[in-house]
Amino acid sequence: MTATDPALTTLAQGWCALSLLHGRIESHVEKALQGAHDLSVREYSLLDVLSRQHDGPGGHLQMKQVADAVVLSQSATTRLVTRLEDRGLLARYLCPTDRRGIYTNVSETGQALLEQARPTNDRALREALDEAATVPELSPLVSAVEKLNVPA
Repeated sequence: MTATDPALTTLAQGWCALSLLHGRIESHVEKALQGAHDLSVREYSLLDVLSRQHDGPGGHLQMKQVADAVVLSQSATTRLVTRLEDRGLLARYLCPTDRRGIYTNVSETGQALLEQARPTNDRALREALDEAATVPELSPLVSAVEKLNVPA
């Protein structure tokens, strides 16, 4: 069944097209990041989200916020944080104002890897979108993505 199958409702066709676009992009970016930097898309996303934290009020994210940002469950996010911590890419420390809280920051090694990987991620994303734009059922979605102006 394809996204243009007449048996599908319009809503289902749109969902199929969106899923197809997401899958193509994620697969292309995953291959690029793994090949060049030994990072998965999820690992890159986690490093990127955590790198945007700051020390001011509300600057550190709770694990639930991090999980929502990388689209994983809290337990999967915790496991991912642990794997990246084991690789020396993240560091955890106690919150200075609440000893029950634990912060997770990108280490210098993690920040350097993220900076090296960012152009690879951006290039692979551009390539995947350009390729998807040639598929008639995906082209409108690519246009919509390119028009988005979402704050980081």
